[in-house]
Amino acid sequence: MRIRTDDEIYRVDAVWLGPPKATFPWRARYVAWGVGLVVFLLVLAVERRMNIGFDFFSTAWAVIITIVMTRIICSRIGHERPLGAVLVMWLRELTAPREKTSGTGGAASAARIRVQSQRPRPKKSKRGRPAPPQQQRPARPRQQPVARSTVPSRRTRSKEVRGVRSPARP
Repeated sequence: MRIRTDDEIYRVDAVWLGPPKATFPWRARYVAWGVGLVVFLLVLAVERRMNIGFDFFSTAWAVIITIVMTRIICSRIGHERPLGAVLVMWLRELTAPREKTSGTGGAASAARIRVQSQRPRPKKSKRGRPAPPQQQRPARPRQQPVARSTVPSRRTRSKEVRGVRSPARP
């Protein structure tokens, strides 16, 4: 919803209707005439780059495309959002840094892993004897899991969210 301003300056619509007693059947703001001229020249330049000749039909299509593009552009601008602000916003939108959606690298592959036909042997010490094997720790016996009661005790019950640490209580 747009609220009309009380300021008389912004109520004036800068519109050129044409020469006196021979006005155009449409209303166009001054900025629309400037935007339309630039868009028309750009459309003609694009037509020439596409090897479209300069004849009646190509010029007619250029005028139609210019009218449509000018109406789209001028619908986005006004006294609250002038043309310069829209152009700067468009430029910053195009040049803004983007998040990379694809990862670097590729799929993991074992193609570059060297495989030897023999197992690695322990290196010989300076005296010619093989180095003593590393001592292994004795395996700890597995403990049986402690059965928990289905009803939690009052001490362990809290309103904390699982996985979120809270500061230590004094």
